Amino acid sequence: LGFLEAEGATLDGSMAEDMDRKFDYDQTNRIIEDELKDQLEKAVYDAKSVHLWSSQIVERVLKQLHKQNKKYKYVVTCVIMQKNGAGLHTSSTCYWAKGDGSCSSAWSNNTMHAICTVFALQI
Repeated sequence: LGFLEAEGATLDGSMAEDMDRKFDYDQTNRIIEDELKDQLEKAVYDAKSVHLWSSQIVERVLKQLHKQNKKYKYVVTCVIMQKNGAGLHTSSTCYWAKGDGSCSSAWSNNTMHAICTVFALQI
């Protein structure tokens, strides 16, 4: 029984370490969605405000990611576009190492579309 307990402790410890090194897509997506909603939910598109809004969104997303205290470098982008019938297409591709990841979330209201993307690279 002592061997099994010791073996179980080792497995649990390494599993926790693996979880800490794994990119948490769901948590990152929640952070993005919350910040987009908090910043833009009551806003009406205004070209003069877009720069401020997008800057605040990327800063707030980055701050929330940093609070997780995980060993990642982050790149955060945000695109805000007036909803006027024009198409908006975006894509990205990456060659990842194990543990790296990315997450994009889209949000819209009656006057604008927003897309925020996070790239997370282990250090």
